[in-house]
Amino acid sequence: MAVPTTAPPAARAAAGAQRRQRPLGHERRRAAYLMLAPAVVHLAWWIGIPTVATFVLAFTRYDILAGTMAWAGLDNFVAIFRDPVWWKAIGNTVVYTFFTVPVAMAIAVVIAVLLNTKLRARAWYRTAVFMPHITATVAIALVWMWMFEPNIGLFNWVLSWFGVRGPAWTSDPAWAMSSVILMSIWKGIGLKMVIYLAALQGIPHDLYEAAEIDGAGPVRRFFAITLPLLGPATFFVLVVSLIDSFQVFEQFYVLTPEGGPANSTTVMTYEIYKSAFQRFDMSTASAQSVVLFAFLLVLTIVGRRFTGRDDVA
Repeated sequence: MAVPTTAPPAARAAAGAQRRQRPLGHERRRAAYLMLAPAVVHLAWWIGIPTVATFVLAFTRYDILAGTMAWAGLDNFVAIFRDPVWWKAIGNTVVYTFFTVPVAMAIAVVIAVLLNTKLRARAWYRTAVFMPHITATVAIALVWMWMFEPNIGLFNWVLSWFGVRGPAWTSDPAWAMSSVILMSIWKGIGLKMVIYLAALQGIPHDLYEAAEIDGAGPVRRFFAITLPLLGPATFFVLVVSLIDSFQVFEQFYVLTPEGGPANSTTVMTYEIYKSAFQRFDMSTASAQSVVLFAFLLVLTIVGRRFTGRDDVA
């Protein structure tokens, strides 16, 4: 829009500034698109396309060796739900999740509260608790494999001090799942603790001072102030922990290979691995992956309702 030469100087200056801002805004948008392009390409190539391919293969009979594909409808889903080992894997995954997630979350909250106080060398304690999270799972599993060893392992050695004969741990169907759960709880505390610690530092200290003046003790302040205000962090930790627990693989693969004794530790991800990379049955593996995706979707929705955080993005 042209500005008359008789217009006031202020109007002419505003029009000139507007003309200068237009190309600047366009340049910024173009720069933003260029910076986002690598991430978008990575997301589409490594996540988008494989996800679409998984849903397509789940409804087909795909022979990876012959390179042939035929429509199968729901036959792959019928086949996996007729497989007792798949039902066993679902049950084991649920049991693993049920014991690992809430126990690790409860321990992480307690540790975060303790490490949020004025404690000497608390930075070292925080580092020590967080260290297992950044250590390779396979390396940790190998250490725990030695600790679970029936003859020279650390756990049975300690139990022998009290005259107790320790179990075979990972080789015993009654103890194999408990062994993996114990290791997973220990490894998973660190990240949860850091998230809770960050949330605790965002709680106004005035609330605790007011509650203390009203006569509330430490336990009362924890349940009346700390725990409710940790709601958003709890929802995030819960969802992430559920997803991680349903996608667990490395510790089961190392500690209890081939699904453990009598399939006592086979889980959904391990069955997907066997279908895809041992039997090369990509259609069955894709159908199992779709079922796993459905589980995670339902658990996420239930988690939102359970924590009451419908407003959390």
